[in-house]
Amino acid sequence: MSGAVRFSVSLGGQLLKRFDAMWRSEGLPTRSEAVQAMIRQALVQKEWQAGKEVAGAIVLVYDHHEKSLSSELVDVQHDFERVVVAVQHAHLDHDNCLESVIVKGKASDLELLMKKLKSLKGLKHVALTMTTTGKNV
Repeated sequence: MSGAVRFSVSLGGQLLKRFDAMWRSEGLPTRSEAVQAMIRQALVQKEWQAGKEVAGAIVLVYDHHEKSLSSELVDVQHDFERVVVAVQHAHLDHDNCLESVIVKGKASDLELLMKKLKSLKGLKHVALTMTTTGKNV
């Protein structure tokens, strides 16, 4: 379906006030854009739950002085070469590094990679941002 279709939604006054405050605080220009963003977010979550091909970014923060951690990170990334699209490494300061691992594949494979990375000793923080390949949203 191309083009916009209008529909109406009824909300209680308090819920509408809270919704308006939310989308404005997030910098969205209109209620319509806010509703579209919420629908897209729900569709992305459904893609992940359904096990479809999805995308994401795994962000890691670690002390680069931790012995053998860098090597272990590379080994795990190679073990998951079918889903690792790219890796970016940044030096945050003298001791701390940040890596961003861009991933694409079946949700279960990406979650398994995340679990494997989290199991490595020496990581300070690991986070997964789940998104879509854009094909179904």
